[in-house]
Amino acid sequence: MAKNTTYVEFKNVTKIYNKTKIPAVSDINLTIPQGAFCCLIGTSGSGKTTLMRMINRMNPITKGSVYLNGQNVKQLNPVNLRRHIGYVIQNNGLMPHMTIKDNITIVPKLLKWPAAKIEHKVQELIELAEFPEEFLNRYPAELSGGQQQRVGVIRALAADQDLILMDEPFGALDPITRETLQEFVKKLQSKLGKTIIFVTHDMDEALKLATQIVIMHEGKIIQVGTPDDILHHPANKFVEDLLGEDRLEEARHDTVKVGEIMLTNPVKINIGATLTEALTLMKKRHVDTLLVTDDAQHLKGYISVGKLDKRYRHVNSVSDILDTNIATLHPDSYLRDYASKILQGNMTYVPVVDHHQKLVGIVTRSALVNLVYDTIWGHDTNEQEGDESHE
Repeated sequence: MAKNTTYVEFKNVTKIYNKTKIPAVSDINLTIPQGAFCCLIGTSGSGKTTLMRMINRMNPITKGSVYLNGQNVKQLNPVNLRRHIGYVIQNNGLMPHMTIKDNITIVPKLLKWPAAKIEHKVQELIELAEFPEEFLNRYPAELSGGQQQRVGVIRALAADQDLILMDEPFGALDPITRETLQEFVKKLQSKLGKTIIFVTHDMDEALKLATQIVIMHEGKIIQVGTPDDILHHPANKFVEDLLGEDRLEEARHDTVKVGEIMLTNPVKINIGATLTEALTLMKKRHVDTLLVTDDAQHLKGYISVGKLDKRYRHVNSVSDILDTNIATLHPDSYLRDYASKILQGNMTYVPVVDHHQKLVGIVTRSALVNLVYDTIWGHDTNEQEGDESHE
């Protein structure tokens, strides 16, 4: 199918369940761009899951039409349609009697992919999931809840699906695991350019992940916009109440983006450098860690003086002691989404990468602390500086 700027479109869509005779969604008109991360959010029973499930025809459409890349889904074979749309649910939906590899390859096998193509895709996906290869032979019960859900996400990509539907996928997970998976999905979406439609009841989750937020209530769309639009221009009191006064107050004062305070010349070293070169650079720049990039400036991880000191006599290259477990930020992200995590952690800085994972800068803890001080005390300080009678 040819690519289209509008990837999913609802035209005058209504869904009525036979038992209730009351519309679950009513006269919906909505366009979702290709490559968007669209979050559907609203109160319980607002129709968000119903709306999403009409895209893959798991919920029949009562009235109106849903178009996928310009094609009316009513005219597509529902089985074939679903095989070409990724789907992730809250309890991950993994088959307990099948290995992780077998779970991942269900749809490619149904599509009769050649064995070599399937094997290549498996290797690609396990790398994307940041799992060791031996995980492929494990069963779901041998993985943690977060790991199982991560498998559920990569399984939804196994047949090169361009559209992924996610129905409150992280709702049953603890906050730390949930945050880790949010970062994982956001990173995947940015890297692969997939269109994701994500149902959630968590406003923080929607604000963090979405490029487009659709707020629903009683089967109708109340507001559509970017997270910034929603925060700064709520459509009505319902949206204000859904956001909450704390978020609205933060939005009035906190619109600083990562790119505005990042340093653009971080200390870094090439992944092919020797440990001697790394030590020399650390000493010269008075740092105890170095970010590591490849020849194209893609961030590969970091090295620390502690690990370097312990293993210096046994290895020769930076790549031998590389730590790839590193959190990153994006220049266009709002600091409000990450400030508390940085300040509460023990990191002195966080690298900033673009959409191609190229290192473009760092945000230091000290710069963030200064920003917080300015935000909290700036107004009072200015008043005191202007009133010399108190000196």
